[in-house]
Amino acid sequence: MWPNPRIPFAMASERQKLPPLDGKPLIVNVVVNIEYWPFDRPMPRGILPAPHGAKVDPPDVPNYSWVEYGLRCGMPRLFDMLAARGIPATAFVNAQVADVYPSLAKAVVAARWELVGHGWFQRTLKQSEDEAAEIRRCLARLEALSGTRVRGWFGAGGGETLDTPDHLKAAGVDFIHDWLVDDLPVWMRTAHGPLLCLPYSWELNDVPVWVVHSHSSDELLKRLEATLSVFEREIETQGPRIVTFGLHPHLVGVPHRAYYMEKALDLLARRDDVVFATSSRIADWFLAADKVGPVFPEA
Repeated sequence: MWPNPRIPFAMASERQKLPPLDGKPLIVNVVVNIEYWPFDRPMPRGILPAPHGAKVDPPDVPNYSWVEYGLRCGMPRLFDMLAARGIPATAFVNAQVADVYPSLAKAVVAARWELVGHGWFQRTLKQSEDEAAEIRRCLARLEALSGTRVRGWFGAGGGETLDTPDHLKAAGVDFIHDWLVDDLPVWMRTAHGPLLCLPYSWELNDVPVWVVHSHSSDELLKRLEATLSVFEREIETQGPRIVTFGLHPHLVGVPHRAYYMEKALDLLARRDDVVFATSSRIADWFLAADKVGPVFPEA
């Protein structure tokens, strides 16, 4: 019996020790979520609750403005922050961004950020009328935008139906980030063959840190420092570890948080054991390094 219906269980200490990427055992993936929150729909999340707990029907101007500020002002800060340090980024992109924010979408492509599918607009696939068709539509639109096949997927809010991995594999997706079960990639069983699951993070993620838990602006930096301290020990016996940042321009892109994000990136850049890599590069590294491959015992 599998406790997880998709991924066989294994403790990190039981896994094979992999060779480092480019001789660097700390692999850092900087992920920026670029989303479209339609003005005429309820906001997926909010910074400001309605007065007296009243239900807010669209338009929700305070929370819509919160997110659009990130696209207008936060994104240029993130472009500059990463370009100045030569750090590659992975962009989880709602595909409709290509149509509603065309100058932003073109800037993401010009910056050579890797595009990963993230739904049509910011809603879970559980609310889609035709999940498989929406996945195909998203992948096609992002490929038309960048001229490159989209290899990866992350569901809005990490949400899936019981069939999502099967639909993604059938659509030609190579990897997903939805299953946050390990510090390294793992193999997932689908109806159409194995699918690779790459790490993501709710712990180094600006939504839980600053919106859900309301921590101070320096919290992400403090968490990074503590994470590195633990990973340094584990690398000695268990091999490489992946550090993934989950970022949103309306959160990390505001000035008082961007200040600390720059310090976090500089801390990493100063280390001689760190390599910055996009999702596809991490996937390719793992595919070459993994000597076991997908093994699925009988459920």
